[in-house]
Amino acid sequence: MTQTTAAPQKGILISETALAQLQAMQAQQGTDLLLRVGVRQGGCSGMSYTMDFITPEGIHEKDEVYDYDGFRVVCDPKSLLYIYGMTLDYSTALIGGGFKFTNPNAAQTCGCGSSFSA
Repeated sequence: MTQTTAAPQKGILISETALAQLQAMQAQQGTDLLLRVGVRQGGCSGMSYTMDFITPEGIHEKDEVYDYDGFRVVCDPKSLLYIYGMTLDYSTALIGGGFKFTNPNAAQTCGCGSSFSA
């Protein structure tokens, strides 16, 4: 895993590699976008991770917003209960590459790494 960019008070940690990839994606889609990270019911282990770019108008009153040198990540309070302390990393490997979630709250994760149970 690459070095993580985050202060201890942030509920979601992002590696430098993942941050660079997210910033590149943001630049392609629009620089005023924020990344919404969360969980939803589903997936092979019971809950799946979600990631989407949103506009600033998509921020809800109770959402947590974390700033990573100008790149902002938003998470709703319910999702944060399940992913607090999670590290988001990115791999460029040909097999198994892409975004990787390392969640200390997950009791079990599936083989694909995109779903978990708590």
